[in-house]
Amino acid sequence: MDAGKTWPPGLLLSYYGDDFTGSTDVMEAFTASGVPTLLFLRPPTPEWLQRFPGLRCVGLAGQSRGRSPAWMDAHLPAAFASLAALGAPLLQYKICSTFDSSPAVGSIGRAIDLGVPLMSRGRWSPMVVGAPRLARYQVFGHLFASVNGVGHRLDRHPTMSRHPVTPMAESDLRRHLRAQTPRRIELVDMVRLRQGADLQRLLGEDVPVVLIDVLDEETLAEAGRLIWQQRGGGLFSASSSGLQYALAAHWRREGLLPAQPGLQVAAPVDRIAVVSGSCSPVTAAQIARAAQQGFGCERLDLPRLLASPEAEIERAVQAALKALAEGQSPLVYTAAGPDDPAVLAFDAAAAEQVGRGLAELMRLLLERAPGLTRIAVAGGDSSGAVTSALDIAALSVAAGLAPGAPLCRAWSDHAARDGLEIVLKGGQMGGAEFFADVRQGKSTHVLTSAAP
Repeated sequence: MDAGKTWPPGLLLSYYGDDFTGSTDVMEAFTASGVPTLLFLRPPTPEWLQRFPGLRCVGLAGQSRGRSPAWMDAHLPAAFASLAALGAPLLQYKICSTFDSSPAVGSIGRAIDLGVPLMSRGRWSPMVVGAPRLARYQVFGHLFASVNGVGHRLDRHPTMSRHPVTPMAESDLRRHLRAQTPRRIELVDMVRLRQGADLQRLLGEDVPVVLIDVLDEETLAEAGRLIWQQRGGGLFSASSSGLQYALAAHWRREGLLPAQPGLQVAAPVDRIAVVSGSCSPVTAAQIARAAQQGFGCERLDLPRLLASPEAEIERAVQAALKALAEGQSPLVYTAAGPDDPAVLAFDAAAAEQVGRGLAELMRLLLERAPGLTRIAVAGGDSSGAVTSALDIAALSVAAGLAPGAPLCRAWSDHAARDGLEIVLKGGQMGGAEFFADVRQGKSTHVLTSAAP
C-alpha cells in the first residue's frame, strides 16, 4: 500500500440492497478486494456496530425490487436516513446488474428521488451498472449481459426480455430510467471516459443522474476514479455492484488495496439444504444437474401450497428430512425455468405467499435437523423471505463460490443460528455445478487469502 495515499477515516460507503442476493453480491465485491464489509438484515444498532471495529462499509438488505413506488415512499426514507447518519461519503441504493425495474415495480427512479436529498451537498448522482466480473457491460448507455459466454443486448436477453414482473423492452438505460423519474439523465460514454471526461459541464443544482459506461478493466477503474475524486461533500448513487468493483479498481491503482484480491475457499460439508423460488433458466439447469449428482430434489406443489400451506410445507419438510436421513442433500424447488406451467399465471401476491412458504419450510427443517450447518437459497425474493424468518441480524462473507453468490456467515443472538453458513443466489448467478460447489466448497473464481 502506498503510504502517501490514504483513505479518509471511518466508513467509505453505506448501501441499501434492493434484494438480499444483490446485497451479498456487494458485500462479496468489497470483501474480496480488501474492504471490510458487513451486511445487516435490519437497521444496525450502535451495539452491533461496536462488535465489528474497522468496518469500512455497512449494508442493509432490503426487498424493494418487487415493490411499488408507494411502498418505497413508506419504507425507503427511514432506511436511507439510518444509513446516511453513519457518515460515509457515498450512499448507495444497490440495484441489480440487469436493471430489473419499471415505473410500477422496483422503480429505480423513485429510489433515486428519495435518496438524493439525503446527500444534498452532491451536485450529481453517479450510476455504474456494468460489472465485467459478472459479465455485464454498458456501452454508449446500452446494457449487455452474457449467458454461457454469449452476449445479449438486454432487451434481447433470453431471461430479462421475458422477466415475469419487469421484462426489459429497452436496453438504453437512459430511456428506461426516464420512464421512472423526471430527473435530468446524462451519460459519460466509454470514449469520453477514456479521453478524460469533462464532468463539470454535467453537474448542477438539479443533481442529475450520470450513467458511466463500463466495458473492461480500464473503463471500470476510470469510473471509480471519477466518482471517488468527485465525491465532494457526499453522493447518492443507484448502482449495481459495478460501483464496488469500480472503486476497488481505482483504489488498487492508487496503491490503497492489495494488487491480488481474494477470498478464502470453503471447506466441504457432507450435506446441505437448498430451497429455490427462482424461475430462471440458469437455476433450472442447476437443479437438473443437482438431481444428476444425487441431490434429493423435491418439487413444491404450488396449487396445494396456496390452498393448504401448512399441509404442503409439512409434506416437503418430511421429504427433505428423509433425503437427509439417506445421506442426500435436499433441494426443494418451485419452478423449472420461466416456461414452467406452474408459475406462468403467478401474480405478486402468489409469489409472496410462495416466499413465505419456502421460509417456513427452511425454518422447520433447521429446527428438526440441527446438524445442518450450510444452506442455500435461490431467487432474490425467496432469499429475503428465508433470511428474514431465521432471526439473523447480519451476514459477513466467509468464502467465495461463484461471482455474486458468496458463502456467508450468519451473525445472530439466536445461538442455533449464529455461525450458520448460507448462500443467497440470484437467478442468473453460478454455473451448472453450482449446488454441488456449495456442498463441496469449491470456488471457481477467487484466490485464497486471509479473511478480512
